[in-house]
Amino acid sequence: MRAIWIIARLTIAEAARRRILWVLLGLTLLSVTLTTWGVERLVSLAREGDASEFEVQFGVSQVLILVAFMFSFVLAMTAAFLGAPAVAADLESGVAHAMLARPIRRADLIVGRWIGLVAIVVAYAAGSGLLEIATVRFVSGYTPPEPLLAVVFLSAQAVVLLTLAMLLSTRLPAIASGAVCVVVFGLGWMAGVFAGIGRFFNAGPLVDVAEASRWLLPSDGLWRGTIYALEPPAVVLTALGRGGPAAAANPFFATAWPPTPFLVWSIGWTLLIMGAAAFSLGRRDL
Repeated sequence: MRAIWIIARLTIAEAARRRILWVLLGLTLLSVTLTTWGVERLVSLAREGDASEFEVQFGVSQVLILVAFMFSFVLAMTAAFLGAPAVAADLESGVAHAMLARPIRRADLIVGRWIGLVAIVVAYAAGSGLLEIATVRFVSGYTPPEPLLAVVFLSAQAVVLLTLAMLLSTRLPAIASGAVCVVVFGLGWMAGVFAGIGRFFNAGPLVDVAEASRWLLPSDGLWRGTIYALEPPAVVLTALGRGGPAAAANPFFATAWPPTPFLVWSIGWTLLIMGAAAFSLGRRDL
């Protein structure tokens, strides 16, 4: 157990030495500054034009969801390209040979790397997400219903991609692992879009396939939780009352929280992929 925590601390220190954290921090501050300025201008112009407070809140909530969508892709790519070299780079450079020559199990290397990278990704997601929400609240007065849960779902989405990247990195080069994760993440989001549109057109088989893909990669289902946490209840009720299936087909709208069985499966999926990564590395010839 001690070896796991040592590897986790070394992983965080390594990321800091590579200045990954500082680059992410700088880009995040720039993004937050620009989006906050845009929201402030939007709200000021809307109120000057005699828009109702509901219309202002609706507009700000949609902008915040779009910002979260952009951030989810940034976070997914960050997780993918942090997890991809976590094992592959050690294998290619020979560092893993030196570490595993000592009384350190291969599973300890996987778990230690994973804990360190999860700490980085979650801290980045929480800090950036809460900063964005706080600045939007300051300039607009709008606070989403569940800001903490929105950050939790965003973080969970990143952890899913990070875990998958680590599994791939036990067999593929770092660049290939990262690229595969990013493409799979995009396909998972597209499957969610097809599921919503399929319901609108009553395309049963398409909906079934799209829903099954969410269980194969839980990232899109977790993204729906982020959306729902950012939407005002009045927006949800109005959209469902007026749009029905058409509202549910909107890729930036969620009718409810992800169901509890799906959330339980997401945790189980992560543990299964972690176990598969440890097994894969254990069976690999070094």
